[in-house]
Amino acid sequence: MSEGEEMVVMVTGGSGLVGNGIRIMVEKDQRPGEKWIFLSSKDANLMSMDETKAIFEKHRPTHVIHLAAMVGGLFRNMKYNCDFWRNNMQINTNVLEVSHQMGVKKVVSCLSTCIFPDKTTYPIDETMVHNGPPHSSNYGYSMAKRMIDVMNRVYHEQYGCQFTSVIPTNIYGPYDNYNVEDGHVLTGLIHKVYLAKKNGTPFTVWGTGKPRRQFIYSLDLARLMIWVTREYKEISPIILSVDEEDEVSIKELAEMVVEEMDFKGEVTYDTSKADGQFKKTACNAKLRTYLPDFKFTPIRQGIKETVEWFTTNYETARK
Repeated sequence: MSEGEEMVVMVTGGSGLVGNGIRIMVEKDQRPGEKWIFLSSKDANLMSMDETKAIFEKHRPTHVIHLAAMVGGLFRNMKYNCDFWRNNMQINTNVLEVSHQMGVKKVVSCLSTCIFPDKTTYPIDETMVHNGPPHSSNYGYSMAKRMIDVMNRVYHEQYGCQFTSVIPTNIYGPYDNYNVEDGHVLTGLIHKVYLAKKNGTPFTVWGTGKPRRQFIYSLDLARLMIWVTREYKEISPIILSVDEEDEVSIKELAEMVVEEMDFKGEVTYDTSKADGQFKKTACNAKLRTYLPDFKFTPIRQGIKETVEWFTTNYETARK
C-alpha cells in the first residue's frame, strides 16, 4: 500500500465461523489506516454477477478475504455433490473476476484440506494439490475449491493479480454451525453431548472413531489469515495447520468433549455410518518458515472455550 492510502478489507462470508474469528481478532488488533467490512449472505448473493459487482462498487475494497461458500459436513457433501460444485464455482468465479475488474490489490481465498488427492503420501504439503483426484465423498466441493488455486495462478500469469489462498485443516470454534446432521465433526459432537446430557440419552458418535484429524481453533486461524492478508506475498497456497504431532482421532476428540461437558452417560459408536478419509495429515513446514514461533491454542483449551460459547449462546447458535 502506498503511504496514506487506506486498506479496505472486505470479508465475504463474514458472518460464519472464520469470519467471526477474524472480526474478533481485528477488534483486538485494529491498525490505523485499515477498514474492515464483514459481509453476510444477506448483503449480496455472490452467485449473481450483478449483485457481486454491486457490493464491490459499494465498498471499493483494496483487499478481499474470500470465505463465502456453500459448505457442509461429510453427509451433506455426499448427498449434494453437484450443488456443491456448481454453486461454489459460480461464487468463486464472480468474486475473482470482479476483484480483477475493480483492481483489488490482493485476494486471499480459503480452501480446505479435502482438495488434496485421496490416494497420497503423508504428510501432505502445498505442492501436492493437483496430484490426483480428491476423495469421492465430497468431489464436487473439493474440485470447486481446487479450481481457486488454478484461477489464482492464471489471473496472476495473465493480469499480474495478487490472488492467493490458504488451506486450513479442520476448523472449530465459536459461531460454527452446530447442526448434528450437516455440521463439522467437533461442533456436531458438542451439540450431541449437550442433547444427550439434557435428555438423559446415550451419546452416539457416527463411525468408528478411528479417523485422525488436525484441528485448528478459529481464532488461531483468524490471526494467521490476517497475517496472510497483510504480509504473505506468494501466489501458491499456504497450509494453516497445527503441527503433525497434534493430530487426534475422532474417538479422542469425543472423549475430550465428554470430559469437558462432564457427561456421565453411555457413549456408543454407530459403525454403520461412513468414516470418510482415514487421515489427511498436513505439513505446516512452510508456515513455520514464516512464523516459527506461532503458538496454537491447545485443543483442550479450544474445546473448553467452544463449549462455553455454545452453552451460553445455545438459543441463537446455528444448529
